[in-house]
Amino acid sequence: MPRVKPFRGLRPPSHLAAQVSSRPYDVLNSAEAREECCGNEKSLYHIIRPEINFPEGTDEHDPRVYSEAQRQLAHFVEQGWLVQDQKSCYYLYAQTMNGHTQYGIVLTAHVDDYNNGFIKKHELTRRDKEDDRMKHLFATNAHIGSAFLAFKHNPILVRLIDRVAQGQPEFDFVADVDGFRHTLWVIDDTDDIATITREFGAMDALYIADGHHRSAAAARVGLERAAANPNHQGDEEYNYYLAVCFPADQLTILDYNRVITDLNGMSDEAFLAALQEDFEVTEQGAEPYAPQQPHQFSLYLNHKWYALDARPGTFDPTDPIGVLDVDISSRLILDKLLGITDLRSSKRVDFVGGLRGLTELQHRVDSGEMKAALALYPVTMNQVMRIADTGNIMPPKATWFEPKLRSGVVIHLME
Repeated sequence: MPRVKPFRGLRPPSHLAAQVSSRPYDVLNSAEAREECCGNEKSLYHIIRPEINFPEGTDEHDPRVYSEAQRQLAHFVEQGWLVQDQKSCYYLYAQTMNGHTQYGIVLTAHVDDYNNGFIKKHELTRRDKEDDRMKHLFATNAHIGSAFLAFKHNPILVRLIDRVAQGQPEFDFVADVDGFRHTLWVIDDTDDIATITREFGAMDALYIADGHHRSAAAARVGLERAAANPNHQGDEEYNYYLAVCFPADQLTILDYNRVITDLNGMSDEAFLAALQEDFEVTEQGAEPYAPQQPHQFSLYLNHKWYALDARPGTFDPTDPIGVLDVDISSRLILDKLLGITDLRSSKRVDFVGGLRGLTELQHRVDSGEMKAALALYPVTMNQVMRIADTGNIMPPKATWFEPKLRSGVVIHLME
């Protein structure tokens, strides 16, 4: 059963939370980080994107860059921009996007539970991205970014969350860059701490929504630290990593769409005709058209939108992978008709997160950059958890969670 525990969070003073915290490192590149934190010496980008402290063009994987992350973290602590709580606590973190608020409990989870399958994954990870996170963890000795976890409905925790959220928050601000609201409460009541620890410990599993590389890297660091410690007990801080756990029914998964460079030598007419073998094709006109239900897709081609409804028999409703629209579209459109067999490496397909909307798909086709666009109905959290429960892996680029967890809200030190 998942083991969680409170911790002495390292976090910005309330009046500096908006200045210090930032978007996570992996949603923007070095140039964007430079621009976003321009003039703000307190921005966490100096720690999580430390290459911005060097001349432009510096390799983000240069050993000096990881050392700079450690130096910057120490500098932030020295300046009082990050302060460690005196008592081990849990925290409640709320994110509000487009009028919807989701509440997550900030905690530390045991790496053994990741290794043993009590923290379940639904995506494959890349070794090079794991290695990058490991180097950052070893350099800073801290989990600065959080894994984004989900748990099945628990009425006791929901009631606790509702009660805590009625109290005075530590901070409450709207981020300039995206307009999302971020709110944090400290949970330091002894009974509440005991309740959270007990309720998570009684669960069958936690589920990684976002943060597979953070989880994998934390687990590898934990194993290496344990092997290097002759007095290893299993309860040291390096055995735990930072996570924010949300009730699964609060989470929003957006559509994750595809844009395609060419039709594999087919004309528009031939492609539409070929689609009719597996789909009922209905022209929808020039206005953006979103899929209305699972197994319906939207195709944008030559200034027109089409609804593609998968025909009976084209998927197995009892197969947790085969029933997914990402699998149906990959098998029957990208692979069968367009010859795109490896979504991870193909240069003929790109992916557009749903936050950018159908107009972004239309723009990339109308500009001539892409030939066609394919919009998918969003995956559900129940589908994600079913995949994880059956030990399966989601097809590539299947889920887009929004809003992303802000980094620097609370940091976990490994010592």
